[in-house]
Amino acid sequence: MKQLSEIQSATPEGVWAILQRTSEMIDKNAQESEKRMKKIEETMGSWSNNHGCFAEEYFFNSFENGKQNFFGEQFDEIEKNVKGIKKNYKDEYDILLINGKSVGIIEIKFKAHKNDVPKILKKAQTIRINFPEFKNHQVYLGLATMAFYPELEQECIDYGIAVIKQMGDTVVINDKNLKVY
Repeated sequence: MKQLSEIQSATPEGVWAILQRTSEMIDKNAQESEKRMKKIEETMGSWSNNHGCFAEEYFFNSFENGKQNFFGEQFDEIEKNVKGIKKNYKDEYDILLINGKSVGIIEIKFKAHKNDVPKILKKAQTIRINFPEFKNHQVYLGLATMAFYPELEQECIDYGIAVIKQMGDTVVINDKNLKVY
């Protein structure tokens, strides 16, 4: 109310000064809000990264500790967070299971979504370009996530991607509709 009475009794120059002060206060509040939002985004990103690291560690340990029989095959090697760096084909493979004739690519998400499926399918192409030694290998795909929803699970099955999920203390693998890529 004080500002309104100031404006009513102010000269044009005074009104301009009041508007300028108001604009400066709005700018200051906007900058403070932006700083708070950035801090919230950083915190949320940290939580998300922590969940992702937890899921990767959980599934990697499950495969590493004697569960290297997968896709009906025995795999001799297991690698995690393998980066392919070929130009236009850069990719990261969360888990690679490797033997002399096949490679299994496991994508890990804390909570996967349907938009992850095309990214997984792309990995079947990029693996052969990033790693020519797998050029003649059979490629199998799997999606490991702590939480599947029915539509995502069905889409994976339809594309021949193994469904790997946590149920209690156990990892359950559904690879009966698996496709070789």
